[in-house]
Amino acid sequence: MNRSSRSSRFPVVPALVAVAVAAVAAWLQIGFGSYESTGTEVWAALTDSELWGHPATLLRLVLGDSMADMLGTSPSRPLATPTLIVWSVRVPRVVLALIVGMNLGIAGTVFQGITRNELAGPYLLGVSAGAGLAVLIVLVLIPEIGPHLPLIAGLGGMASFLIVYGIAWHHGTSSVRLVLAGVIVAAIGGAVQTALFLLIEDLGSIHDAVSWTTGTLTGADWQRVRIAFPWTVIVVALALASSRHLDVLLLGDERARALGMRAERARFLLAGLAVFAAASTIAVAGMIAFVGLIVPHIVRTVVGPASRALLLGCLLVGPAIMLTADAVARLLFSPAQIPVGLVTGIVGGGYFLYLMRRTQYLIRP
Repeated sequence: MNRSSRSSRFPVVPALVAVAVAAVAAWLQIGFGSYESTGTEVWAALTDSELWGHPATLLRLVLGDSMADMLGTSPSRPLATPTLIVWSVRVPRVVLALIVGMNLGIAGTVFQGITRNELAGPYLLGVSAGAGLAVLIVLVLIPEIGPHLPLIAGLGGMASFLIVYGIAWHHGTSSVRLVLAGVIVAAIGGAVQTALFLLIEDLGSIHDAVSWTTGTLTGADWQRVRIAFPWTVIVVALALASSRHLDVLLLGDERARALGMRAERARFLLAGLAVFAAASTIAVAGMIAFVGLIVPHIVRTVVGPASRALLLGCLLVGPAIMLTADAVARLLFSPAQIPVGLVTGIVGGGYFLYLMRRTQYLIRP
C-alpha cells in the first residue's frame, strides 16, 4: 500500500477505539433509564422475535404509519413494554446521536478546511445562530410548517453565512475576517433569539425553547431520525466526493488557482454543504456547541490534514463523542436530564481555550 492510499483512510486501531466507545455509550443509553431493566431484559428487547420475526412491525416503528401504509405493509403486532420502550424511546435517541455527531464532524471539517483555520466551526461562523433563529421563528410564530424544519434551518444558516461572507468580503475573503464577521452575526442572532422568548407566553414553551437553543436529544423519536437521515446521506456523500477540493484549498488560493480551481467558487459551494450539515442537526437536536470544533481536531491529530481521512474519521469519532456526551447528560443526574449542549459546551469550551493557546500559529490571514 502506498503512502497516498494510506493517507486517505482512517487508521484501524483508532477506528476500533471510536467504535468501542460509541458501542459502550450506546449500551448505557439503551440499558439504563427511569424504566429499570437488567442487561438480559435489554438484550431480549433488542432481539425480540415479535419485532424481528414480523418486519412490518419494525417498519412501522422506524418509518411511521403513513409511510408504512404507502408501502402496503401489514398492521404491526403488540409489543411487550420493555421492547416498546427500547425501540420507541432509547434506540431512536442513539440513532439520532449518531446522525448529529456525523453532521457536526463533517460541518466542522469543511469549515476549517475552507477557512484554513482549525478554530473555525458552525458557531464561530454564525451559521448556528442563523439556522437556530430561523427554526425558533417557525416554532414561535408559524409552527404549522414545522415538518420542513431542516429546509428552514438550512435557509436560515445559508442566509447567515451569506451575511458573514458579505461582511468579510474585500477583494476576496480571509479566515480572520470570516471568523470576526461570524462572531458579529452570531451575537446579533443570539440577541434576536432572546427577544423572541419575550413573545412566548406559555412557560412550558419557554422551557422547551431554552432547552432547544441549548441543544438536546430529549424526546428524540423516529420522526426526528426520518427528518435528518436523508440530509445526512446527501451531506456525507457530497463531502467525501469533495475531499480533493478541500485539500487543494488548504494549499491557499494562489496555488488553488494555479492548479485550475476557482477558489472562491469552491469555497462557497463547500460552505453551502457545511451549512446544511449543521442546519440538519439544529433542526432535530437544537444548537449543540463545540462538537463541530473539537471532533475534526481530535481526528487531525491521528490522521494529519488529508481531508478524506479527516471526513472518514469524523464519521466515527463524531458519533462516539455525541453518544458519550448524551449518556452523561441523560444519566448523570437521573432521573432528571440536562441538555447535551451543556455537557458539550462545558467540555468543548475548555478544549477550545486549549486549542487557542496551542494553535495560534495555525490562524492564517
